[in-house]
Amino acid sequence: MLAVDSAGVIERANTAARLLLPGADAGVPLERAAPEWLARAHRGALAGQERVAPEGGRESGAARGAVGGSVFEAHPVRAEPDRVMWLLIDVGGEERAVEALRAEREWTVFMVEASMELLSSLNLGRCLEATARLAARRFADAALVVLPLALRRHAVVSCDVRGRPAREDVSIDPRTVPGLTEALRGFPPVPARWVDPAEVPRWVLRAGAGEVAAVAVAALPGHGMPAGALILLRRTRPAGFSDGEQVFAPLFTAWAGAAISAARLYAEQAAITETLMADLLPPSAPRLEGVEVAARYRPAEASERVGGDFYDVHPAAGAGRRPLVVLGDVSGKGLEAAVLTGKIRNTLRALVPLADDHQRVLELLNGVLLSQEEPARFVTLVLASIERRGARVLVRLTSAGHPPPLIVRNDGRVDTVRAGGTLIGLLEDVTGVTESVLLEPGETCLLYSDGIIEARGGPLGDEFFGEERLREQLRQCAGMPPEALAERVQMLASQWVGGGEHDDMAVVAITAPRDATGRDSP
Repeated sequence: MLAVDSAGVIERANTAARLLLPGADAGVPLERAAPEWLARAHRGALAGQERVAPEGGRESGAARGAVGGSVFEAHPVRAEPDRVMWLLIDVGGEERAVEALRAEREWTVFMVEASMELLSSLNLGRCLEATARLAARRFADAALVVLPLALRRHAVVSCDVRGRPAREDVSIDPRTVPGLTEALRGFPPVPARWVDPAEVPRWVLRAGAGEVAAVAVAALPGHGMPAGALILLRRTRPAGFSDGEQVFAPLFTAWAGAAISAARLYAEQAAITETLMADLLPPSAPRLEGVEVAARYRPAEASERVGGDFYDVHPAAGAGRRPLVVLGDVSGKGLEAAVLTGKIRNTLRALVPLADDHQRVLELLNGVLLSQEEPARFVTLVLASIERRGARVLVRLTSAGHPPPLIVRNDGRVDTVRAGGTLIGLLEDVTGVTESVLLEPGETCLLYSDGIIEARGGPLGDEFFGEERLREQLRQCAGMPPEALAERVQMLASQWVGGGEHDDMAVVAITAPRDATGRDSP
């Protein structure tokens, strides 16, 4: 506290004022003992340029300035007409606290944004780009993310000073960058290492788009596997992290490493699943010599691609090298049924050379299923061997517990093929009844799974589509090409179900072409 007269001379100063302002003794001019901003405030107060509180009051609009490395507020109090009492209050700690709070809020906002961007996607490329972009924005001027691939290849995603990410897969030697080999190991995490730019190869520095003053290499620790490394490039800022960066940089690299490793694991699992799934997916119906074939498949669940229904078309089977069509239905649905479907399809593929003897094929498949250690699962199926006879097509059909095939004649009649048999995979002995059907040009043999006739829906939502309703609809499809007929059958069953639950649906249409020369129809 200082008492200063109208001439700007200190009259009194308490102990705290003298400690703060050495030389602030009575009789000393304020300009000599105090900083210039306080002397200027005193002159303004005397001249009426600053509002001074009346006697006994404190002015709310205080002057502010630096004293001894801190910030003080000077509050004037008019003690007498020719004298002002100055109260000096240290507010530097408050400003430092406000600044620290502001900085912490900025870091908090950044970490929230980083977590949302990094964890919102399992796309590996997006995670790498987001890591480089966020790191360049907050910790450096440019950044690179290095991800090890196979055969000494590395994915390098960089973000330049303009915030533009770019990716390239290159062959690099991590040993050429000090600290990069250790950072790529991922575990245990190592502290960021600051490197002299002169020791860094050109492929690192070019992301800085100019002269680089400081380089840091940090690990991106993953979930039990190396997630990569982060390289920071600074053009003007010095090497080393600030207090805030020392706290939040390890958090950022941990989050980024976790996001990258999760995305990479997902990508690897998705690739494995896609490879395995490719062998389970229904094949596209090939063009066959002398016959037209079309097929449709719809799994029980909209999110699934495979299920318990299946079909296969083998262009050349048996000693006669004639086409063989198989349509089957495994008990159950979903992934377990799809796995069994894959085993059955592979077994039937191996039995294709024996396709002339349908009964033998069924017996061998039955033996394979009975030998499985897993719980009893069965399959119904129908075999269709195809033989071109001039303009007509002979179809030899054998059913094993499957819904009977239907023949759509040119005059609108729909015949039922009375081929029967026992389920495959339940009993030691299996029997199958084979029947041959002759198709005139334009006539179709329709194979379908029970998901078609057992589609539950209709006006009340609890009625089966049924074989009779299917036959009635097929009477209107005489002469229809196989593609259109198969599509119509599946569409009718799907419309009958509506949005309700349903089983897998599979349809195969085998049509004798109308081209009487014996060649494929155009």
